[in-house]
Amino acid sequence: MKKVFLLITALVLLAFVGSASADVVIAFSQIGQESDWRTANTDDLRKAIENHPGWKLVYDDAQQKQENQIKALRNFITQDVNYILFTGVVSTGWDEVLKEVNEAGIPLLLIDRLPDCADRIDYVAAFGGDFVEEGRRQIAWAGEYLKSIGKGDKDVNVVIMEGTTGATAQTGRTEGNLKALKEYPHLKLVGQQSGNFTRAEGQAVMESWLKSIPKIDVLIAQNDDMALGAIDAIKAAGKVPGKDIIIVGCDSVKAAFDAIVAGDMNCTVECTPLYAAFVVPTIEALERGVKFDKSVIHPEEGVFDMNGGIDLGTVKSVKAADVIATRQY
Repeated sequence: MKKVFLLITALVLLAFVGSASADVVIAFSQIGQESDWRTANTDDLRKAIENHPGWKLVYDDAQQKQENQIKALRNFITQDVNYILFTGVVSTGWDEVLKEVNEAGIPLLLIDRLPDCADRIDYVAAFGGDFVEEGRRQIAWAGEYLKSIGKGDKDVNVVIMEGTTGATAQTGRTEGNLKALKEYPHLKLVGQQSGNFTRAEGQAVMESWLKSIPKIDVLIAQNDDMALGAIDAIKAAGKVPGKDIIIVGCDSVKAAFDAIVAGDMNCTVECTPLYAAFVVPTIEALERGVKFDKSVIHPEEGVFDMNGGIDLGTVKSVKAADVIATRQY
């Protein structure tokens, strides 16, 4: 009887060990927390994975440093995780470490930003905003808005505050900005500089521009955090943001909606950080053996402003005040 009891105990322990090791381990290399958008992106994915039955999250915050991400990716390989979610702080310099991920046979999911080696590595799925289109929409909104208030044929001075140099969000939005400027010849580019996607640097860049550029009519900020920092600088200089200087941001974080409703900001172009609704079903499908192609999955995104109704060709703007209560980030 004692032998039977010991045998049953051993089988129970084996079953427990087997079930404990059966978790799907998902590693997430995040670039840092440089903005409200990034924080919302992190929280959305972490919460969804951590609360999913049978899934375990291994998370690493790179604090805006590429070397930290490379180290984290190699640690994930050593840990033999089941999936890797990856957002690169810049677009270049990933060939070697991502090939190591491929050689380890770990499925790679690209989140938000695609590395420039994407066509030379294997990945099972990719999710991100259409950065070029977002940049186009920023300029198009400014141009069409000026037309709507009878200033479409007057020359105005535009400054573009870019994101982190080399990040795919920066390169894509800059491409979209510059292409769209050709469609609006009265928008004259008089300043272009990186604010590194942070509020503090956005404020510093705007302070510098206000001292060195005689007249600024429109600010195109490639994320809302930089726009919000610029608003502080504009107010400190004795000017009225949203009136003296038209401000167009990107991301559509809640703070930008607050600024639009308050009259300090004019428009924000959406780039949703809420990817869990796409990532979770994709991993579930991968677990069932479903395969995906390398097409980047773009969520539907809008444009939000003071009054709504500005036609940008692919989308019409929506009045921010009408939907602010529904914003999740």
